[in-house]
Amino acid sequence: MKIEKLTENKIRVIVSSTDLAENHTDLHSLMTSSLEKQGIFLKILSEAEKKVGFYTENCKLLIEAFSTSEDIFIFTITKYEIKNNYHSNKKISVKRKSINLNMPISIYAFNTFDEFCDFCTSIKSSSFFNVNKFSKNISLYLYNNTYYLIITLDIKSYPDLKFLHNSICEFGKLVSNSTVFKNKLLEYGSPIIKKNAINISIKHFSS
Repeated sequence: MKIEKLTENKIRVIVSSTDLAENHTDLHSLMTSSLEKQGIFLKILSEAEKKVGFYTENCKLLIEAFSTSEDIFIFTITKYEIKNNYHSNKKISVKRKSINLNMPISIYAFNTFDEFCDFCTSIKSSSFFNVNKFSKNISLYLYNNTYYLIITLDIKSYPDLKFLHNSICEFGKLVSNSTVFKNKLLEYGSPIIKKNAINISIKHFSS
């Protein structure tokens, strides 16, 4: 189990099939059962307190769960303080998503350039993947007041893109896998960074 603190109120947890087996559960159970009642969820919160100081007492929790393969399950947990609450019970909201990234083109939208820079800052010190392996194939375009990150790589050849996808979705959203939309951006959009968009932004714009 790997835990990364994204902000003071948000963490990312990566759970392997081995972790699930040790806690007598599997991906199907996590996707179909009540998450907050499962022992592995309580273990995740306990480990998050110990490893990164993520305390959730008297907080409402939003959990986004992604299954990126048969072997990996990713939680993003966001906490919200409950004011005037005299009980330590946690209120939990769970969103489960199943994603298919087996496409040669992935286009993500960011509402502002600052959101894109915030994403770059969040992965600057991440140990979960090495963006240098495929950074040349990533570009950033501005179209209709929205910033679009274009990734033209097959995830079958670059498994680390699974982690990149989940990092991006903390700040933007996957909007298209279409070659037609990509060509539209290239023709009508304004190029902000034509190559190495993430690395260049990390170098020049990330804090």
